[in-house]
Amino acid sequence: MKALILAAGYATRLYPLTVTHPKPLLPIGDRPLVDWILERVREVTDEIHLVTNHKFAAKFRQWGETRRVAVHDDGTTSEDDRLGAIADIRFVTQAAGLAGDDLLVIAGDNLFDFSLADLAEFTRCKGDASAVALYDVRDRELARRYGIAEIDDDDRIVSFVEKPDEPRSTLAATATYLYHHNHLPLVERYLGEGNSPDQPGRFIAWLQSRAPVYGYRFEGEWRDIGDPEQLLEADNRMRERNGLPQRENYSLD
Repeated sequence: MKALILAAGYATRLYPLTVTHPKPLLPIGDRPLVDWILERVREVTDEIHLVTNHKFAAKFRQWGETRRVAVHDDGTTSEDDRLGAIADIRFVTQAAGLAGDDLLVIAGDNLFDFSLADLAEFTRCKGDASAVALYDVRDRELARRYGIAEIDDDDRIVSFVEKPDEPRSTLAATATYLYHHNHLPLVERYLGEGNSPDQPGRFIAWLQSRAPVYGYRFEGEWRDIGDPEQLLEADNRMRERNGLPQRENYSLD
């Protein structure tokens, strides 16, 4: 198994913080956000790739040098020309020769405390299948903000909708995906059909009707860091864990 961390976005909702500093490298607690993700990924693999844009490639390469992470520059420079997460998966799969291996894909702004080893074992038990980690937000109104899955009694996904107006469940995708190696070539087919190159959940929505995709439900904490309020909340939660004082306002210091 190989792993890919998605970090090619521009995080415009966090401007001005992210004008010169990529979101996954923002300090959370006492370390960069992406370090928390890296700690979990190493439970299942030591071959880790990260895709970023040209604007922040140098910062990520400096970060990756001491962490044994291969950093890939997708060549984009702004929100206007970015490839999109699904196209970035194709880019790295081709550039790094990852075809033939199962691929764990995680968004670089995802904080969670479940075991990726448990996700991998769950997926292996399902045979030639892919999987997505699901968190029950337990609120239909809140569910409108996420990719929402419906699953059957065997946890197989039978429907997946990005940000539905009328959610049919409250099981939210957490931007943590484990793709079976037989399914990775289908990314090319998906994009070739003219489907959206952004939001990984859109590929799951397409894939689940063509191949077995399962939902791994987990308990514990999960934080999707998208705006300043969520950033401060996550920072203070990790500071609390590490015995650091709480902050009223977020800062890079």
